[in-house]
Amino acid sequence: MGTSSTSAYDVVVAGGGPGGYVAAIRAAQLGLKVAVIERDELGGICLNWGCIPSKTLLRNAEIISLIKRAGDFGVTVGEVSVDYSAGIRRCRKVIATQVRGVSYLMRKNNIDVIRGSATLLATDRIGVSGGSAGDREVYTKHIIIATGSRVRPLSGVTVDGEHIVSSKEIWALDTLPQSVLVIGSGPIGVEFATVFSAYGSSVTLVEFLPRLLPGEDAEISAELAKSFAKRGMKVLTSTAVVSAAVVDGKVEVKLAPAPGATGTEQTVTVDRVLLAAGFTPNSDNLGLDTVGVAINEQGYIETDDYMRTSAPSIFAVGDVTGKLPLAHVAFAQGEVAAETIVSHPTVKLDYHSMPRCTYSQPQVASIGLTEAQAKEKGYEVATGIYPFRPNGKAQALNELEGQVKIIADAQTGELLGAQMIGPEVTELIGELSIARMLESTPFELGRSVHPHPTLSEVVGEAALATEGHAIHL
Repeated sequence: MGTSSTSAYDVVVAGGGPGGYVAAIRAAQLGLKVAVIERDELGGICLNWGCIPSKTLLRNAEIISLIKRAGDFGVTVGEVSVDYSAGIRRCRKVIATQVRGVSYLMRKNNIDVIRGSATLLATDRIGVSGGSAGDREVYTKHIIIATGSRVRPLSGVTVDGEHIVSSKEIWALDTLPQSVLVIGSGPIGVEFATVFSAYGSSVTLVEFLPRLLPGEDAEISAELAKSFAKRGMKVLTSTAVVSAAVVDGKVEVKLAPAPGATGTEQTVTVDRVLLAAGFTPNSDNLGLDTVGVAINEQGYIETDDYMRTSAPSIFAVGDVTGKLPLAHVAFAQGEVAAETIVSHPTVKLDYHSMPRCTYSQPQVASIGLTEAQAKEKGYEVATGIYPFRPNGKAQALNELEGQVKIIADAQTGELLGAQMIGPEVTELIGELSIARMLESTPFELGRSVHPHPTLSEVVGEAALATEGHAIHL
């Protein structure tokens, strides 16, 4: 590669998404000279096409749903019209603000941002191509790979950016489809299903596995499916997508029972298809073989507890590690990697203690083991379940769906996990994260005084229920 310039850094981060920019900031705080290489937008998928814009649009959906229920609060509302294109414009405005914020943080911490694609040439040298400054080589003592992931392709489904889209292309479209089929019922799938349903689209949600949110507790999945059905969505589980083809401006989607499932083949015709069936790591074309960075069979970079790879002085954080593809996990990994580089005191991450949040309506949040997983591991399980319906704040809000379920070791009192569905549970789950870090028992969690009236009381009651003495049930 021809070089127009060279630079020497203590740390160069390949990728400016959540894991990358946090690693860069923490390294700079620790006194290191840092650069970030980014070929697209700072903030990565999360800020530009994922977490932030989707939550912005979900807020719109929440308001629309609330207005539709205005009569429950004694409020009479005339004819209501919704403008999906205005919602998309609001998303773009929020994205722009957030990107400027990350750029400011780079300047504030004296971090150089180098535009282009990174290729590892040696353990201390990275090639940068495709940037406005021309090809160059950057020298560094340490490398942090934070290249993230991309939408996983699905056989028979070709994204065209208009009729068939992924969660990345959808932000370029400001027209509301009258009908939409969502492939995949993980967090992205159910969140977009929530949005389109609120805006008035006819929604079909297709999942290959037997239930929605297959990584969550079975009771939570069943509760969400019931709520979606009440909202008029069509949910097809144990269903495979055979193909999707654009015909006369519509998308014809051929479906068949998943292996081992019963049923018949069918064709569903919709205005738009959203592919939300998972991600694959951006670990190819990085030169990992050249520098001896090991990957697993799925292409994820293998790391130790402190984000070191198999190559000296090279670390990896975020989705590309395959640990847990969540922005807040990437944040934490980035801090650990930077602190490890300078031998600063750090923490060993417990991925079972990482909160998992889905911002559908109703919301879903969980941490640790499900009841089934705990039993598979041989625990004698004590469970506590408390619904939102009796809770005073939930009744005042008229948000009665859902429950909190807490899993504990019946012998030791160890808090093994929690699963929640209902109003604002993505905010409530933080309490469980702290509880697990402090090794609290359900008794301690339940006897901690929760303010009244608040939704947080449901957490305390569920904790007490593991010992059989929830007060208000």
